[in-house]
Amino acid sequence: MQLATLIASIPPPAADGIDLGPLKIHFYALCIIAGGILAFWLGGKRWEKRGGKPEEIYDVGLWAVVFGIIGARLYHVITVPDVYFGPGYNGTGDLSKIFAIWEGGIAIWGAIGGGALGVWFACRRYGLRMIPVADAVAPGILLAQAVGRWGNYFNQELFGEPTTLPWGLEVDPTHYNFPPGLPADTLFHPTFLYESLWNLLGVAVLLLLDRRFKLRNGMMLWSYIVWYTLGRIPIESIRLDQAQEFTILGITARTNTWTSVIMFLVATSLLIYSIVRRPKTPEARAEANKIYRDGRDSDTPDASKDETDQSTEKPSSTSDDSDVDNPTT
Repeated sequence: MQLATLIASIPPPAADGIDLGPLKIHFYALCIIAGGILAFWLGGKRWEKRGGKPEEIYDVGLWAVVFGIIGARLYHVITVPDVYFGPGYNGTGDLSKIFAIWEGGIAIWGAIGGGALGVWFACRRYGLRMIPVADAVAPGILLAQAVGRWGNYFNQELFGEPTTLPWGLEVDPTHYNFPPGLPADTLFHPTFLYESLWNLLGVAVLLLLDRRFKLRNGMMLWSYIVWYTLGRIPIESIRLDQAQEFTILGITARTNTWTSVIMFLVATSLLIYSIVRRPKTPEARAEANKIYRDGRDSDTPDASKDETDQSTEKPSSTSDDSDVDNPTT
């Protein structure tokens, strides 16, 4: 390998975790945990600005994490069944690996679907309105994804096609994820890094748009999905890991690619709908800005006060009118 490439390339991780006697702490897990903490922090801050309490987002987040992890793993197992059930479900797979989440294998679309179910359940339980919660936490989810992607680096997984670019990723040739038949000094596209940087940029863009246009009524949520899928579609197309493929209209692509395309189209449509159907009167805006469900238990601290404050709140006409003339897409 040329010296210039050695200096410029991204080296493989020195370790994938920390051994503490019989216990091993995987960096993959630490990246996910760190991302979750940042998501809770940012979501709590944004919820507080909407008039809520940060701890309400923490409560919702715990349900979202539990449902999200289950959904993420189920989606992965369903879309990559050969490892667990064998090719054609012939029984030659290893069912025990279904639970080996520390080895990697959680899918973001499963996490989003499962997490959304957890948020819905928690909002019903705590008397919160789901759309304002989703708008509050969306940038934090993207931030969590940016940090969590580094877990793929430590697991040496989900990298892209071979490349000669100076930022190519080195993968340990003895690692089980190293593609067979390639030279040991092959460099690969660091797709984890591409997605991490794209997501970080997205967090900044979404927060700036929200400061300027006050994204409400689902507009932040749909903007998040539009942004994420715009980056995920091309990045997914160059990954080398095993995945199911489907052919639609003569185009063959990975399951996650098709899911991203569908979600992009759905989110774009809903974003446009949210902009067109935005509240146009002060009363409608006040109603839309409420963050607590009607009929919330009266013994919930400050529930009546929060609803009263929000029902009389009148956002500035400049912020609301800007949504009309400057659609976020």
